[in-house]
Parts: sequence; structure tokens; C-alpha cells
Amino acid sequence: MKEITIDTGTPRNVLGHVISGAVASAVISGAINYKKAQARQITKKEAIKDTIKRTSQGAITTGCAIATANYLGQKGGFFKAITAASIGMMGIYAIEVIEEKLDQKYLTNENFTVEEEDYE
Repeated sequence: MKEITIDTGTPRNVLGHVISGAVASAVISGAINYKKAQARQITKKEAIKDTIKRTSQGAITTGCAIATANYLGQKGGFFKAITAASIGMMGIYAIEVIEEKLDQKYLTNENFTVEEEDYE
């Protein structure tokens, strides 16, 4: 069986792209959430929380995408590529589960009230 490789060019630095993904995601989600907060569609606290979440997910996604592409360019890298993509999906899923658990613990506890002070 002939192995197929994809010419993905020179392997890229994964850590550098994790940082780039985090910065890009922070800029995009920060701007979107700032607009929503200014329009009073969400609170400032929700805007910050969502921006941090999306920044983390963007970093994971970008790093895993670059790692996957790097592996696809290597002979015998197909299973490594699948693994890298799977790790990315698990990371995104983990952030979703962590957010859900934190919301359940801190935001739905009847004995705990969340107050937001608006400093304008």
C-alpha cells in the first residue's frame, strides 16, 4: 500500500501559533463582547468570562491545527495528525465542561448571590 503524504511546507512552530491563536481570539472575542456589553446585551462580567474562554479555545484550536498540518506533511504522520486533532477537540470540550461545572457551582448556588458592580 502506497502511503500518501501532503506537502504542507516547512513545519511550523506550534507554540508560536498557540500564542498567535490566543491573540487573534482575544482581539476578535474581546471586540464582539465589548460591543455586546456596551449595548447592554451582556454584563461586563459575562463579556470578560466569554473573552477568556474564547481566547483559550482559540489558542488550543490554532496550536492543534498547526500540529495536525505539520504531521500531515511527515511520512507516516497520519495517525499523529489524527491524534493532534483529537487532542484539540478534547481541549475545547474540556473548557466547555469546566465552564459548565463552574457555572453550576458558583452561579446556581442559592446561598451565593452574584452581584455585579458597574464602574462607569
